[in-house]
Amino acid sequence: MMDKTKVIFGNTISPKVIIKANKSKAKFIKKFGDDSKCVYHMSAEPNQTLLNLNVSNLVSSDTPLILPEKSIVIGNIRMGFGHYRIAIAFASCANALGYKPLWFDLSGFPESVGSKVIKHQNDLYSMGSRWSQKYKLFNKFFWEPLNSEGFRKIDYNAVDQKNSEIYIPMYNDFPKDIPFIGTHVWPSQGAIHSGLSQVINAIPDNWPMALHLAEGSIHTVQTPFAYLGYKLLNGMAKTTLLEMPKGSIYETGYYIDHELVSNIEVDTEARLKRIQQNKPLRILLPVGGAGAGKDIFKCVLEYLMPFIKTRKVQLFINFGDHLNVWYYLKDAISDLDNLTEKYFDSYDKYQELVSNVDSLNGGIYAIYHKDIFEAVYSTNLIMRFMDLIVTKPSELSYYPIPKFFIKRVGGHEAYGAIHSSEMGDGTFECDTLDKITMMLSSLISNKEILLSMNHNILKLNKINKYHGAYKVIELATKK
Repeated sequence: MMDKTKVIFGNTISPKVIIKANKSKAKFIKKFGDDSKCVYHMSAEPNQTLLNLNVSNLVSSDTPLILPEKSIVIGNIRMGFGHYRIAIAFASCANALGYKPLWFDLSGFPESVGSKVIKHQNDLYSMGSRWSQKYKLFNKFFWEPLNSEGFRKIDYNAVDQKNSEIYIPMYNDFPKDIPFIGTHVWPSQGAIHSGLSQVINAIPDNWPMALHLAEGSIHTVQTPFAYLGYKLLNGMAKTTLLEMPKGSIYETGYYIDHELVSNIEVDTEARLKRIQQNKPLRILLPVGGAGAGKDIFKCVLEYLMPFIKTRKVQLFINFGDHLNVWYYLKDAISDLDNLTEKYFDSYDKYQELVSNVDSLNGGIYAIYHKDIFEAVYSTNLIMRFMDLIVTKPSELSYYPIPKFFIKRVGGHEAYGAIHSSEMGDGTFECDTLDKITMMLSSLISNKEILLSMNHNILKLNKINKYHGAYKVIELATKK
């Protein structure tokens, strides 16, 4: 196995960083054990939530994996909801193109050391996300710099490359030439270290960071800005770095689900029609996977309450798997509980709601599911019928619906909002409560803004900007 810590795209890493990387891997092994000699097996089980996408989950097994025909592996981890959401988009487009998507969550094998390492790091990241919203000094002096500049450095990637050697035992059952798409860099790095040859490293962020590099894979990005930044490894060291070689990175466009892309025109025309007919504005507010941003949600709800009561606005809140956020808002806002129709851990009932959205006249609809797939996919199901989504500028920055961006969680997310606002299908980032209420006022009272966003979505669709997930599948399956 080639040591990818010492040299990255021809750029030599300093001995000091190499020592740090080796110590990091040794620390994880000391904490969680060493299973490098273990042989793990998997089997494929139908994903009950994503049956319509033909997805099967890869789970632990005593016998080697028997691959279905035309299999494609979607490697991911649970870190917030973002990487799951992007993985679902690839699974959706893979199914639409005739492939069998296999869901490979590296954090889903509790007996493996690799899963324990990922869960440990995810817990730290989720805690940091919540603290960044709660403690201004922590956010200003640690979280923002780490997420914008710390993760940007090539030295950080060198350490991650060494740590990702721990994941190798989980890849035992995969043929070396199986198409593999990583929606986080760790699954991609693990695949390369394991000798897989057909690996796509689908980079989620618009801000180029060395964190996302997995040399040996084909890297994909969603925007021209990200392409140039990654291609030149811009700002990833104090000195000028050698650029990524030809064929190692492609701009594909946005990673969006087939079900959403194939209905862009009809859904956008329906939004335009509702605006012109002065129908209540349907707003979707999804809570992120870390459950951060409760005070911002409170501000949004308090401002919207008068409009909800006069039936100018319909509000749909997907709490994901964070019921604690519902309890916080219910206690903080009078009348919220009385005005809200709840869909808690009843996916069938929720799907009925989605199919009957046009018959609803107003009110608030709260959604919660303990199951992670139901929690994430609930946003996808209802998004087609919404007029506006209120979200931090994360992976939802690129979805084909008008977007109102609230405060980011981490500096790297800012560039999703910047791109969307430049494309004209989303607002700029509103990072204070005053900006949030100002923007809500404009979006509710000024038809021209939402009309413009919808027309820009139609323009972007005509040049296939939302078709990136299809292109990634094509890259993954091209020998």
